Amino acid sequence: MRLREGLRVVRRSASEVQVGTDPRWAVRVTDLTPDEVGALLAADDGHRRVLPTATARLRAVAGQLAAAQLATARDERRSTGTAAPDATAWDLHDGDGPARVAARRARRVGVLGLGPTGTTTAVSLAAAGVGTVLVDDARPVRSVDVGACGFRWADVGREREAVVARLLRDTAPDVAIDAAGDPDLLVVVEHGATDPVRAAMLLAADVPHLSVVVREADVVVGPLVVGGEGPCLLCLDLHRTEVDPAWPLVADGLARPAWDGQEVAVLAGVAGGMAAAAALAYLDRDVRLAASYEIGLADAVPRRRDWAVHPSCGCTAPSV
Repeated sequence: MRLREGLRVVRRSASEVQVGTDPRWAVRVTDLTPDEVGALLAADDGHRRVLPTATARLRAVAGQLAAAQLATARDERRSTGTAAPDATAWDLHDGDGPARVAARRARRVGVLGLGPTGTTTAVSLAAAGVGTVLVDDARPVRSVDVGACGFRWADVGREREAVVARLLRDTAPDVAIDAAGDPDLLVVVEHGATDPVRAAMLLAADVPHLSVVVREADVVVGPLVVGGEGPCLLCLDLHRTEVDPAWPLVADGLARPAWDGQEVAVLAGVAGGMAAAAALAYLDRDVRLAASYEIGLADAVPRRRDWAVHPSCGCTAPSV
């Protein structure tokens, strides 16, 4: 019997240990002798992670950990590569980590808009094992883009998609960046407001898309739009127009022509990670983010905003 990959075993007292640190599955093992405590702690050392069975109490503990799905009789192979943490964590979460990550190799995601937020999203997806990451942004890297997302001073002036293609290959050498065909999901990073023309085209073409909008001091992630399921981006504009009748003119002025604003590094990191997480939830489990998260200064804590389908939109009407 082996301890599941990723679990920690720590001493709680002279006769007690704790297996796991996540409250969703961590357990306490009590009434142990000092030797039994030492034997269980030793299982958290090395690659084999074999649980001790020298005493009746230890044999019972091994069985109880197996019943709690914290131990297994199968000889698990240690995951490797950048997606190994995903495989390990998801295996603890639902027992399907390696298969989940393996399925990502067949997935295709496009990222349009490669400032710090979009670049963080693209690199995070490649690191998580997505097999094809398509990037699109011919604008040059600016000095204000340099930072944790991966852009360096030597990249300033170079075409963003070329630089991001290099970052993707440096992160995940097997990732495809120029394969033909439609993506399973398109992440669209815009500044100021969503482009209503592009949003309508994506919806009409039945391309699932995740909206990310960078504003002056916050970033809005979501919703993720799937045709026929709403709410779509037009629904959001219709709701905003009810509150502010001038919104269509304001939105058009913000989105067309596209504006390349500056991006706060901390917000780009949080928003890029959230966008990648929303994309993976859709690819892995068909879970769609039907809300939006507003991530703003000063705390950068995401705040959820739920949206309903607007009755005047028609995005959920059955096709004829």
